[in-house]
Amino acid sequence: MAKIAFLFAGQGSQYPGMAKDLYEASESVRRLFDKAEAIRPGTLRQMFEGTAEELKRTDNTQPCLFLADLAAAAALKERGIEADAAAGFSLGEIAGLAYTGILSDEDAFRLVVNRGLRMQKAAEAQEGSMIAVLRMDVTELRGLCAELGVYPVNYNCPGQVVVSGETETIEKMKAALTERGVRFIELAVGGPFHTPYMKEAAEGLRGDAAKLALSAPRIPLYANRTAAPYPDRRDEILTLISEQICNSVLFEGTLKNLTEAGVDTFVECGPGKTLSGFVKRTVPGAKILQVFDKDSLEASVSTILQ
Repeated sequence: MAKIAFLFAGQGSQYPGMAKDLYEASESVRRLFDKAEAIRPGTLRQMFEGTAEELKRTDNTQPCLFLADLAAAAALKERGIEADAAAGFSLGEIAGLAYTGILSDEDAFRLVVNRGLRMQKAAEAQEGSMIAVLRMDVTELRGLCAELGVYPVNYNCPGQVVVSGETETIEKMKAALTERGVRFIELAVGGPFHTPYMKEAAEGLRGDAAKLALSAPRIPLYANRTAAPYPDRRDEILTLISEQICNSVLFEGTLKNLTEAGVDTFVECGPGKTLSGFVKRTVPGAKILQVFDKDSLEASVSTILQ
C-alpha cells in the first residue's frame, strides 16, 4: 500500500507573506498561529509583512518558518490527509517533532524560538555562510574542504553537497570552485550552521529541550543526524535534537531510507520546492507534491484523493 511522507522545509526557503492565505482559510492554522503569537508577539507581523532581510535573521527565520511548515501539515490534516512518516530539513526537523507528537505544538514553538536565538548568537560570534556545491566528486570535495578549513555539512541529494564555514574561508572556497569550473549556489542563511561553531548553541539547546515533555513519536520521524527514525528513549531524543545543529544533515540517506520503508509519495510542507528537487534527484519516479499556500493545498489534496 502506498505511503506518504511529509517533508518540512528548512531555512533559506522563507519569504514575506508565507502561509498568510492558509492562516486566513484554515481554522486549524489560525489556532496554531494564534497560540504561537501569544508566546512570541510579533511573529505574525514578521511572517506576513516583514522584509526579506528581516526574515533572513536566524532568530526571526526559525519561528516564522516553523509555523509555515506546520501550517501545511495542519491544513492537510483538516482535509483528512496525514503522513505515514516524516522528516524535516534542519530547522524543519523541529516542525517534524511537533507533527509526530514528540513535542506539543506549543513546546516545539518555544524550542524553535530558543534555537533561533542561540544560533543567531553563535552566528554573530563567528560570521559565516553556506554554499551548495554542484556535481563535484564527494571525495575531492571533502579533500578541498579539509585543505581550506570549511565543512561539508548537508548531503542533500546526488550531486549536491552544502559546505559551511567562516566568511573568509567560504570566499576562498568559492574562488577554488570557480577555478575548477565547479558550479555553486549561495544560500540565504545567516551563519556557519551545522559546524563545530554551533557547539555552544547545541549544548544550550539540549538544556532547553530537557525542560520540555517528550513523548515517543506516533509515526516515524527520520533524523537529520542519522537518516534513521527517532528513538523512543528520552536521552537519545535530546541528543538528536541538540547535536543536529552542529553536525551534518544526511538528507539523501533519509530519502533513500524512507523509500525503502515503502514511501512513494512525498509532500513538501512549507515554502519553496527545494526538498522536492532533492526527492526528484534521489528517488526517480516518486510522486512529489508541495503545500505552501491555498492553491498548492487544493492541488495536492486533489492529487492524493483522486
